[in-house]
Amino acid sequence: MAPLGTPDCGERRGGANVVKGLLRFLAGIFLLVAVIAAVNDVTRSMAAGARMPPVSTHDHWSRLAPVTLATARNSVQRKTHSLVWDPVIVSVLRLPAWGVFGLLGALLAYAGRRRREVNIFAN
Repeated sequence: MAPLGTPDCGERRGGANVVKGLLRFLAGIFLLVAVIAAVNDVTRSMAAGARMPPVSTHDHWSRLAPVTLATARNSVQRKTHSLVWDPVIVSVLRLPAWGVFGLLGALLAYAGRRRREVNIFAN
């Protein structure tokens, strides 16, 4: 038993559990956005009666919040090399929104997963 005032094993991991919970919550939000974007693409294709290309992340962002897109572009170009925005970030923003948010959600879910506790006994 730990003396008074010193954290025991469960209390030391409390901060890590909060971070993992936050990562799982954000993963759920990103995956929900991915599903909404995928449903949007499918319903657009069905309504048109033909296969339509998926909507890119840039198109969604420019329609929903054009001011923040311009602010992000200006900030990245001002604080980093100008080539970071145009070939790198623009390439990612050209991908379908459901793919970008789905991948981010999967990565956050993996980072925030509950790990199995392993007990090691040494004699």
